[in-house]
Amino acid sequence: MNTLSILIVGVGGQGTLLSSRILGKYAQLSGYDVKVSEVHGMAQRGGSVITYVRMGDKIASPIIEEGEAEYMLAFEKLEALRYIQLMKKSGKIIVNGQKIDPMPVITGTADYPNGIIDRLKNKIETFVFDAMSEAKEAGNIKAVNTVMIGKLANIMAGSKDIWLEAVRACVPPKTVDVNILAFERGYKL
Repeated sequence: MNTLSILIVGVGGQGTLLSSRILGKYAQLSGYDVKVSEVHGMAQRGGSVITYVRMGDKIASPIIEEGEAEYMLAFEKLEALRYIQLMKKSGKIIVNGQKIDPMPVITGTADYPNGIIDRLKNKIETFVFDAMSEAKEAGNIKAVNTVMIGKLANIMAGSKDIWLEAVRACVPPKTVDVNILAFERGYKL
């Protein structure tokens, strides 16, 4: 396998960091070298969060440069637009259609942009769905991250059993069942 670069973007508290751990575990269980780098600002106050995950035969650095990412998991649509320049033109974005107002919108100094999904789709292949509703149907709205991982697993292919093993290894033991169900819901989307 050549290097595969995946971005995970969202807002603090959405489960992006757990998603990066699941991806890292999947890479390890699949026999790949993996590097993960978390970059976040005011994550605990709803600020922007971005995580780089790179896997392959030999990975020197976790950093993803402009135009290098094959996949993006976007837990919030404005965050997808914020980081789209890091995507390859042939890449794929998986977007949770959720809208979370950033602080400038909350304080009234800026407006939330219109037409984000159309702008994304005009630049790159984009899959949009309501991951929050899928997680709720699975039994816990906090399982948005495993819904998103399920959709990514379906698009990336690879061994579904290894994906499931990675989920089981990374989520809290008491939440394994709901997270497996959430993964399955995302996988079937």
